[in-house]
Amino acid sequence: MSPVVAWMRRSLWDVVPRDHRESPELLRRRQVVTAGFVVLGAVVLGLSLRIEPGSAWFYPATLLLAAVWTIGAFVSGPLHLGRIARRDRLVRPWATPIAVGLALAGLFVVGALVVREIPFLGDQVSSVLDYADQGLLPLLVAITLVNGIAEELFFRGAAYAAIPRRPVLWTSVAYPIATLATGNLMLSFAAVLLGVVVGLERRASGGILAPILTHVTWSLAMLLVLPQVIG
Repeated sequence: MSPVVAWMRRSLWDVVPRDHRESPELLRRRQVVTAGFVVLGAVVLGLSLRIEPGSAWFYPATLLLAAVWTIGAFVSGPLHLGRIARRDRLVRPWATPIAVGLALAGLFVVGALVVREIPFLGDQVSSVLDYADQGLLPLLVAITLVNGIAEELFFRGAAYAAIPRRPVLWTSVAYPIATLATGNLMLSFAAVLLGVVVGLERRASGGILAPILTHVTWSLAMLLVLPQVIG
């Protein structure tokens, strides 16, 4: 097995041993709480991306969304950081998920070079990037970090734990459905691909640390690099 294949297996496929089982009562409670916060988060997300680029309301709206995801995650029940195998021991993942995030960002940049030649799709991407063009970069970086962490706390933390069967599939579907509230198809498409990758990381590691690091790495790369490509 080549080193690259072995690295991919450890990152996305090989499941480390753990016991995170919950009682039926706790599982049901988590499911009810998670469902309620999915609806609330979708409403707030839709409103935040309908705010005009450059508006002072954009920042509190996105922070409100992060608060919704974070509160929902912690109210739902226990969260776990997770571990991955390294040689003969289990360790907290950090370098590997960052590398996965950079690789995923590179894939999206290549895709953006194609998308910008298609008027409708290029407009869909540009409508999201308008916030990067007209916002204050330090604030946008901070918001990107906060929201990436919050989304993974909820979708790969609370929501994943609330789904007893095929959680990778269903959490990969749930977030794109939530982003459909924005009316932006390209944003939902990006959420599908990202959701599958971080879902597999969650399955393999048993926790939220790897998905968080991959998500924020990808998001920051998109914020800083994608406007240069599309523009």
